[in-house]
Amino acid sequence: MDKVTRLASEKGVVIFSKSSCCLCYAVNILFQELGVHPMVYEIDQDPEGKEMEKALMRMGCNAPVPAVFISGQLVGSTNEVMSLHLSGNLIPLLKPYQPFS
Repeated sequence: MDKVTRLASEKGVVIFSKSSCCLCYAVNILFQELGVHPMVYEIDQDPEGKEMEKALMRMGCNAPVPAVFISGQLVGSTNEVMSLHLSGNLIPLLKPYQPFS
């Protein structure tokens, strides 16, 4: 869990992903369209990926990927991100990380 916590805090917006996950890709594209370029960690490319996946689940992510962190805090997976976006609450969280805000 220490590695996940450390990586999640390294940049303002972090996505833990798997290279074959279409939902991970969709969330990443959403952020890019909103002017944010998240740090993406492909856990299936990491030798400690299985442990990272378990740590994300223990942290409260209902699905291990995508796991989105903003300002070092777990936002959640696809459902939580999309709910925030549709309710208008995602953009205020991303404001500090948009280059022209």
